[in-house]
Amino acid sequence: MLTVWLLALIGFAPSPAPTDTIRIHVGSPAVDGRVYAPHAARVRVRIGSDTATTAEWTNELALGDSAGRPVMRWVTKGTRHTATGTVTWELRQTYDAITLAPYGYASQSSTGAYSHLTINGGHVVGTQHRANDTTPTSVDFVVERPGFVAGASDLVPTAVGLRAGSVIVAPIWSPSTKASEQRAFAVLGQERLTLEGTAVLAWKVEERRLADHVLLATWYLTDRPPYMVYGEVNLDDGRIQRMTEITIPMTEGRSP
Repeated sequence: MLTVWLLALIGFAPSPAPTDTIRIHVGSPAVDGRVYAPHAARVRVRIGSDTATTAEWTNELALGDSAGRPVMRWVTKGTRHTATGTVTWELRQTYDAITLAPYGYASQSSTGAYSHLTINGGHVVGTQHRANDTTPTSVDFVVERPGFVAGASDLVPTAVGLRAGSVIVAPIWSPSTKASEQRAFAVLGQERLTLEGTAVLAWKVEERRLADHVLLATWYLTDRPPYMVYGEVNLDDGRIQRMTEITIPMTEGRSP
C-alpha cells in the first residue's frame, strides 16, 4: 500500500487510523490558497531554550490582481540581532492566490545584499547582489522542477487541507537554487498550546526532506490568521529555532 510505504520511508510508524498520501506540484488542483485572508502578524524568534529574542519580523498579506490573475502579496519587514550589530531587511513576495505558484521575489538588507527575481513557471530572471559584491549579478535560469518557496513552506499544508493522518508530498524550492527537492508534510493531529499568554488549538505538522528523511521543521498551524502560530526549525548546528506568531493590526492605507 503506497501510504504505508511512504510513512515508513519518512520515518513514521503506520497508524491504525485512516491515512492518505497527497502528491502535489505547482499548479495542482489539490492546492487552494484562498484559505488565506488578508492579515498582518508579528513573529518573534528565539534559539533553543533561550528566552531572549534574536529576531523579529512582521508579515502582511494583501490580495490583488495581476494581468487578470488573482495574487497574494506578502510584505515582510524584519530585524535580526547579531554579534556585530543589528541587521534589518525587507522581503516582498507575490504568489498566485490559488495555486501558491511564485511570481515575484524581492529582498533587500541593510548589509547591502538584495535580490529581485521574476518567476514564470520554472523560468527565473532578475538580479542578485551579495553583501560584499561590487556589482549585481544577472540571474537567468530554469528550475529543474518548479517548487513552492522554501521560506513559506508552511503555507502548503493549510492550502491543501489539514486532516489527521494525511501526508502531503510537494516540491520545495529556494530562490538561490536551480532545483527543488521533494518534502513530506505529515499532519499528526491537533494539540493545545499556550503562546504568549493565549491558548491555541493547532494542527501539528512535521516537514521532512524525502531524500534522507531528515526532520527540517515542526509547524503548528490553524485555518485562520495568523495560520502559523508556532514553529520549530532544526538548524544545521543542532540547535532549534523557535518562532511564535500573533496577529497585529494591518498597516492603514495599504492597497492590494
